[in-house]
Amino acid sequence: MLFENVVIKSVVSVDPPNTMSSEEVYDRLESTFKRLRVPGNPLIDLAGIQERRYWDDGVQPSDAATMAGRKALQQADVDPGRVGILINTSVSRDFLEPSTACLVHNNLKLGNTCESFDVGNACLAFINGMSIAGRMLERGEIDYALIVNGESSREINETTIRRLLEPSVTRKQFKGEFASLTLGSGAAAMVMTRRELEPEGHAYKGGVSRAATQFNNLCRGWNHQMWTDTRSLLTEGMKLANLTYTAARTVLGWVMHDLDHIVIHQVSKAHTDSFISKFGVDPARVYRIFPKLGNIGPASIPTVLSRIVDEGRVQRGDKIALMGIGSGLNCSMAEVVW
Repeated sequence: MLFENVVIKSVVSVDPPNTMSSEEVYDRLESTFKRLRVPGNPLIDLAGIQERRYWDDGVQPSDAATMAGRKALQQADVDPGRVGILINTSVSRDFLEPSTACLVHNNLKLGNTCESFDVGNACLAFINGMSIAGRMLERGEIDYALIVNGESSREINETTIRRLLEPSVTRKQFKGEFASLTLGSGAAAMVMTRRELEPEGHAYKGGVSRAATQFNNLCRGWNHQMWTDTRSLLTEGMKLANLTYTAARTVLGWVMHDLDHIVIHQVSKAHTDSFISKFGVDPARVYRIFPKLGNIGPASIPTVLSRIVDEGRVQRGDKIALMGIGSGLNCSMAEVVW
């Protein structure tokens, strides 16, 4: 769907304070690497991930999302009472119920007329949240929307390391759980509104999505474990991305070399390099966060967007492509004109 009256007022990210390097992960798993004859350190050599971050003990996904949400509201200079919808897009959640959005809503002291709920769609959820909010804003149902995300990878990282230390672990199991070791933690948030309320806001033009759900078995995860067919996921994901890009060319009028910034969900070096090669993207237009943060799921796209804005890489009028592939498989591409 395309929008005429939807703008972004602020986009922010928050990095957890604690770091665990891939060298440390290798040291802890050295016996398994050697027994299975895994060469080098694939976390660095193949995935290109040097480290990932953790929140302090006791910090829940709702706490991380709250930090980002509060920062986004402050940067936008928006009274929390004017927020009409809060959408939490985290894969990580405090509980199965109530929704994590309820906890963030209470933490931020949003009004009782502000609706709140979680949206779950793997790594695409933040873009989905933007689309839902955009539709409500376009119709004039609300004045401001707050999209939040808080991811915490400590539990799955730690349980995966312990499991892979078992002497019965096979090479097949190691390959299936390897992607769990690339996961990182992070938080991000965005305030969206209508153009007439914030004329200087940055246009959210909307986007397109395509699905290939026959491949829903290529990545399946729980709080404590994730199994991934990384090779097939990359192959089929790139096919779906190509289909989605074809639609974006028609709907959004995209020509790749006309896009000033390509903001993609970043899984690893292999994924990012494959995307750049597939679409002939100038590598300089793809800002990379995976080396220091790992795969932070739905927080990845807004984190990259906030980084390039904060570092002064984006100029007024720049065309920014948001692109993501989520396990399932689903793919979304959207445009922001800054």
